[in-house]
Amino acid sequence: MPGPTVEPVESSFAQPQQADVVVVGGGIVGTSTALELAERGLSVVLCEKGTVAGEQSSRNWGWVRLSRRDPREIDLMAASIRLWEGMSERVGYDVGYRQCGVLVPFYDDRFRTENIKWLDYIAGTQHRVAAVDNARVRELVPDMNLDYDGALYSPTDGRAEPQKAAPAIARAARARGAAVLTGCAVRRIETEGGAVSGVVTERGRIACDAVVVAGGAWSRLLLRDVGLALPQLKVLNSVLRTEPVDGGPEVTVRGPGFSVRKRADGGYTVSTLASNVYDLTPDSFRFFRQFMPALKMEWRSMSPRIGRRFVEEWRDLRPARPGETSPYERTRILDPEPNLKMGDRAMARLSEAFPVFRDVKIAQRWAGLIDVTPDAVPVISTVESRPGLVVATGFSGHGFGLGPGAGRLAADLVTGETPIVDPSAFRFSRFSDGSKIVPLTGV
Repeated sequence: MPGPTVEPVESSFAQPQQADVVVVGGGIVGTSTALELAERGLSVVLCEKGTVAGEQSSRNWGWVRLSRRDPREIDLMAASIRLWEGMSERVGYDVGYRQCGVLVPFYDDRFRTENIKWLDYIAGTQHRVAAVDNARVRELVPDMNLDYDGALYSPTDGRAEPQKAAPAIARAARARGAAVLTGCAVRRIETEGGAVSGVVTERGRIACDAVVVAGGAWSRLLLRDVGLALPQLKVLNSVLRTEPVDGGPEVTVRGPGFSVRKRADGGYTVSTLASNVYDLTPDSFRFFRQFMPALKMEWRSMSPRIGRRFVEEWRDLRPARPGETSPYERTRILDPEPNLKMGDRAMARLSEAFPVFRDVKIAQRWAGLIDVTPDAVPVISTVESRPGLVVATGFSGHGFGLGPGAGRLAADLVTGETPIVDPSAFRFSRFSDGSKIVPLTGV
C-alpha cells in the first residue's frame, strides 16, 4: 500500500566534490535548512537517499499549529508560523498554507482541565489561543454532533499540504544554487581530529566544513557511526484521506478519537491522536530507561508489538562490510503498512461527530514512522565534540509545522548567526549532561 503521491523534485545532474555544507535528509527540515543556507550565499548540497519528502514529511497530517505545543517549542513554532505565512511567495509556489484555525473541543472534565492549564504557558503573550464557550464552538462547527463543554481555539493555527511543501522548498533551494541530489544516500560522515571534514555518499566523497543531519528516523544510525548516541525510537501512525466532501468543517478539529483537517483537493486527512503502534526493536531495550517517563505518560495510546522490524533494525545496526549495501540504500523509503483498524476507528468517531462523513469514500491509506526522543522535543543543536556537525532531528510528530523555523535555527547554528530562538531546550547534550528529561505533551 504505497504512501502519498509526492510532487517530484528533479535531481541535480552531478555530485559536487566539495561544498560549504552538506545537508542529509530531504524532508521539511532538511529542505528548509538548505534553502536558508543557499539564500545566505553558502554552497550547499542536499543529499536524500530516496525522494524529497518521501517519508514522514509527506505522511503527516499537515497541521501548522501553536496550540497545545510543548512549552519548549512555543517560541520556535511562533517563528515558524511567521515563515509559513510568506512561504508560498518565497518559493514561488502555493504550498497550501492557510490559517484555517484549530479547534479542540473539551469532551470531558479532565481533558478540559489539561487544556485550560496549558494556557498558562502563553499567559502574557500575544499568541491567539483561548478557551471559547459553546456558542462560539457552534459558530465554528455548527454541524458537529459532540457533547462538549467549550473548546480550545486558535484562529491563527492552520494547515499546509505535506505532499507539496518540502518539494517546493527543495526546488527553491536549487534555484538559489543548492545541489539537490535524490537517490543519493550518505553512507557516513567523515571527521579529521574530531571535526567534520566531509561525507561519503554512494556516488563518492564530498569535502565540506559542516554537515546538518536532518535524517528523521535514520538520524540515530548515521550519528552512531561518528560515535554519538542519540536516543531515538520510531512510532508508527496511520493516516487516511477521503474523497472530496461537501459541507465538512473548514476549521481543523481534534476530537475524541479522531483528528480531521481539510485538504486543498477538497478531501480530508483523518487520523487518531490516541493510537500509535510501537514496534519493539533492539533500541527499545538500549534506551528503555531514558524513555520510561514517556512510556508512563503515553502507555494508554501505545500498542506495542514485535515483528520483522526487530530483525531489520538489528541488521541495520551492524556496521556495513566493504562492498555491502548500506541500510540507507536497502530501504530508500520507509513505507510501513497502515493499521486499518485504527483508521476505521478514527473514521467511525469522525462520522459520529460529523454525519456528513458517514458515506464518504476513503481514497487512500498510509502510515509513517515518527522519530521520537525521550522528551518528545527535537534536537536542533551543534555537538561540542564534533565541530562542524549540526543535528536537526527527533521532532516526535511535530516536525511539519516546525519545519521552516527549525531550518532557520539549524542554518543559524551552522553560520554562527544569532539564533532565531534560544536553542538551549533543543541541545543534544541534554541527554548526557545530567539534565532531567521530562516529557510534557507527548507525541
